[in-house]
Amino acid sequence: MARVRMSDVAAAAGVSTATVSMVLSGAGSDRISALTQAKVREAAEAIGYAPNSVARSLRTRRTRMIGLISDTIATTPFAGRMLAGANDAAREHGHLVVLVDTDGERAQERRAIEALTGQQVDAMVYARMWHQVVDAPAGLAEGSVFLDCRPAQGGWPAVVPDDREGGVTATRELVAAGHRRIAYLDAPQGSGAVASALRHQGYLQVLAEAGITPDPALHVHGETDAGGGRAAAGRLLDLPADRRPTGLFCFNDRMAMGAYAAAHRRGLRIPEDLSVVGFDDQQLIAADLDPPLTTVALPHYEMGRWAMEVALRERAADPAAPHLMECPVVRRGSVGPPPPQAG
Repeated sequence: MARVRMSDVAAAAGVSTATVSMVLSGAGSDRISALTQAKVREAAEAIGYAPNSVARSLRTRRTRMIGLISDTIATTPFAGRMLAGANDAAREHGHLVVLVDTDGERAQERRAIEALTGQQVDAMVYARMWHQVVDAPAGLAEGSVFLDCRPAQGGWPAVVPDDREGGVTATRELVAAGHRRIAYLDAPQGSGAVASALRHQGYLQVLAEAGITPDPALHVHGETDAGGGRAAAGRLLDLPADRRPTGLFCFNDRMAMGAYAAAHRRGLRIPEDLSVVGFDDQQLIAADLDPPLTTVALPHYEMGRWAMEVALRERAADPAAPHLMECPVVRRGSVGPPPPQAG
């Protein structure tokens, strides 16, 4: 079947090819009557005309494609929301997202950048699956944006979650409920997780504001999964009664899920005997625990949108400092006042 051409649209609409070109490109909106524009668009739809995107990109030097390079973001629980935010913003501005997952391999990353550059994408977004400080890879297009990571040397627009303020938010939930013995179940020591130290700083800030002296025994580390949370919480819940925490702030929701198991194994009820706050608002965990988990949400969708809007020049950004995206609290049923015997 022969490809429908712009001249076919012109013949069907009874106008010149130049008029069709201006109408379909949007260049003639102030020079061509609304009636004629409608006639051209109706004719194009009726005969099935599709613009030649290759030819258009050669004329405009824009492909209307954005390259999104990630490490293992496509296989993480949060990838869907982050990619949805980026894709929604791109679609709203007439762009297509080309995703390349490199599995964190530098050689693959380099080839991906070269391939996207060869395809003349209009912009690039460089993403990681969690908040990290990274070295900017060579060859990134000018104006590229870092998503859920920030370049060690600065100089590029970047968006990351405000993990320190998120730690503040989580700990304040427990202080506001009346807790004084509050533990922080942290990621493993030496893990290099940027969020670990930032959330701990927020935790310490709130304790200081509340006049609570931090107890080093209430800052414990564990693997960031349910097993790690169960083991770490178990160590805390086996402390003498006068030192045992009444509130737990967990590094993530998976650790909080393990803390629930540790509490139940010891006959403790949540939140009557123990209050728990998580972090991430992870799908299929936080809202499905019994009781549902109060947690701090990571703003993956919002970060994805922000990064894409900056890449498309629809939003201004300061390349000298990363944009810190708010991590809001999601209140559910896992926080209550401390038990009376706790004092």
